[in-house]
Amino acid sequence: MEKSLIIVESPSKAKTITKYLGANFIVKASIGHIWNLPEDRFGVDIKNGFAPQYEIIPGKKKTITELKKAAKEVDTIYIATDPDREGEAIAWHIAQEIGTQHPIYRAMFYEITQNAVQKAIQNPVTIDNQKVSAQQARRVLDRIVGYTVSPIIWKVLSNKKLSAGRVQSAALRLVCEREEKVRAFVPEEYWTIHVILDTPKHQQFKALLVKCNGKTIKIPNETTAYEIIQDYKDKPFSIDKIAVTKVSRKPLPPFITSTLQQEASSRLGFTPARTMLIAQQLYEGVALGAEGHTGLITYMRTDSTRISTEAIAAVREYIENTYGSEYLPPKPVEFISKSKGKVQGAHECIRPTYLTRKPDSLKKYLTTEQHKLYSLIWNRFIACQMKPALFEQTTVTITAGSYEFHATGSVPLFQGFLKIWEDTPKTDQDEEDDATTIPPGLTRQTPITLISSDQKQHFTKPPARYSESTLVKELEQLGIGRPSTFAYIISTLLDRHYATVNKKRLYATKLGETVNKFLMNGFPNIVDIGFTAQMETELDQIESGAKAYLTVVKDFYEPFNKNLSDVEKNLNQIRKTITEKAPFPCEICGKDMILKWSSKGGFYACSGYPDCKNTKPLSETAESAQKTPPEKAGFTCEKCGKDMLIRIGKHGKFYACSGYPQCKNIKSFTPEYTEAPPEPPEKAGFTCDKCGNDMLIRIGKHGKFYACSGYPKCKNTKPFRGEIESKPGEKTETAEPLICEKCGMEMVLRYGKHGKFYACSGYPECKNTKPYPAKTLSPAEKTSSTQEKIPPEPTELTCDKCGKPMVIRSGKFGSFYACSGYPECKNTVKINKEL
Repeated sequence: MEKSLIIVESPSKAKTITKYLGANFIVKASIGHIWNLPEDRFGVDIKNGFAPQYEIIPGKKKTITELKKAAKEVDTIYIATDPDREGEAIAWHIAQEIGTQHPIYRAMFYEITQNAVQKAIQNPVTIDNQKVSAQQARRVLDRIVGYTVSPIIWKVLSNKKLSAGRVQSAALRLVCEREEKVRAFVPEEYWTIHVILDTPKHQQFKALLVKCNGKTIKIPNETTAYEIIQDYKDKPFSIDKIAVTKVSRKPLPPFITSTLQQEASSRLGFTPARTMLIAQQLYEGVALGAEGHTGLITYMRTDSTRISTEAIAAVREYIENTYGSEYLPPKPVEFISKSKGKVQGAHECIRPTYLTRKPDSLKKYLTTEQHKLYSLIWNRFIACQMKPALFEQTTVTITAGSYEFHATGSVPLFQGFLKIWEDTPKTDQDEEDDATTIPPGLTRQTPITLISSDQKQHFTKPPARYSESTLVKELEQLGIGRPSTFAYIISTLLDRHYATVNKKRLYATKLGETVNKFLMNGFPNIVDIGFTAQMETELDQIESGAKAYLTVVKDFYEPFNKNLSDVEKNLNQIRKTITEKAPFPCEICGKDMILKWSSKGGFYACSGYPDCKNTKPLSETAESAQKTPPEKAGFTCEKCGKDMLIRIGKHGKFYACSGYPQCKNIKSFTPEYTEAPPEPPEKAGFTCDKCGNDMLIRIGKHGKFYACSGYPKCKNTKPFRGEIESKPGEKTETAEPLICEKCGMEMVLRYGKHGKFYACSGYPECKNTKPYPAKTLSPAEKTSSTQEKIPPEPTELTCDKCGKPMVIRSGKFGSFYACSGYPECKNTVKINKEL
């Protein structure tokens, strides 16, 4: 019987496929790529047709050896890597490496199900060399840009951790330009006016003022709003028109890579990279108990909304059986793909592989994240083939003199696809909601009266910064990158610290803006949106056979190489164009402070270098770096007696001793300190148990505490316990004095970090302590009390260390033998031990 070898990328995928095939199939995993361009050199032979100089990835020799060994034991080899350019390239690399006399076929499937896998084995194809060339072209173009532009950035910014990428740089430009628009935006004030109206049946509803004298009204300030209200408040209100329309909302298309990333970000809070990782797990297979590994979704890197005939039939049957025929459209819903370039007919949308496996039935087998993403994919797919939702929308036009008001309301008539696909709630709290509930039976003849008016101030808003999901959407619409690269592009921006995320929004960093400015001045084509999108189109043309690999790469390289030479010749001039002045001068020499970079980040340095070597951290502000001396705080340092100053750091104002660096005392800033000097610290009423100086009540960032007045020579501190009844070191408050049972001296009350406790007054010779409060015993109980000095019981035993008599004492763990020569001899023995 012939044997066959199937090679996939991951062990998880191998486990899933194994159960669908018989004993005559061996399934092995390459664990991703086996070849890559070298990391320590350019790795592209420019003179020899831009041939990539691939080498085996470190650690993959063992894997290759196992694949070669398995290939010799079979008659046929199938490579079933992912059905995209990356998977095709992996397949070609494997075929080149294991080279065998046996035929090597390509098994293509877009879902890991028994039917799909067996069908792919029965209908194998050959490796698509055009798709391999397209992937190779992308890899070579990225290497050309990355390995030639990045070193120049290292020179300019003195940081070898930085990089420039062909697609990454265009994405960085988008983030930086949005940041510039947000900063340049000047908000404009405007006001809105709503009125509350009443009907004879006391049915109140809200209406918005929209027009005056037939023109759209603009209310610039509160004064104008007040004048308008005074003008119409005594005028009669009447209904001018009622328009009732039926509005339908069509279901959204099934997921493709970009829309899955967007929805997972907005609904689940997943980053694009996290979404793709979880989707990969669902595609390759999850262990479902006795069923073993099972693929739950179709291939997750796709830009096609196509649904297979089998899947359409299954989902329509599910909708009819679950929700009823009223939710099933007469014929399948079709969606036009918006993807650019070549879309292979075999590609499908992202959908569940089995409609019999509902999300809730698999919950016990999936992680929380897997279940959330699978539920999202499931619901979107079911909803896309349901009928539209239907609403009745009513718009009421109301007039009062020359003023026109609108009241709008919407009533759902049929849920349709919204039965399963819930709308996302609005997150903008400032968004004005003009919808209202229109009273039933309202007609033009219904008399209405004004109850009240409500004017509200607003400001125009700047364009929103990109979130990770909206940046993915923008990249897709502009044709930058492809589904498999979106997550990587954003991850690179964050990893290089060109952007940062705050409240789910992408903020360009100072480093990112500097790199972008350099690229804009030196390599305008690299960051040009249209040029980058055109390159993606040309990669698609290589895959379709419309263009040749060498033509595309050569057409890019020749003008790029000339650009590179020009930049290297004019590097000093370009460096000047990105030099940014600080918003303050050097306080030492008065010259401009400028922004510089090092491997540790950005900093401000005096432009008078090397004569002046003054530097300041990037977080420095104009206020903190001003040439005038810092303002006095109005009180002195309690450590050295010098004036305290008001300084400004990266977290704002703080007090610092003017004796710095000899005295480094600082305090949190409290504005009231500047109004009057604080009172000297209050004495605590007891002395330091270490040096004898007075203890003081001081205030730190966590509140009051006791501190020795002998600071800094004595740094003794104690927690503040409020108004104390007895000061540490005073006699106890028990009916009779407590006596130390170890040395016979009186116990006194002290304070520690855990509160009050009793300590022997013979300290430090005797370190005996007792918890507080001590129980006051009756005379009858004093026989066993440790609160009075009870002579230890003598014995006939002698200490084997010093020869003195042993006595019986009591401790917290019971009675024990102890040497009577304590504390000179601290020998103790358990009672049950024979001496």
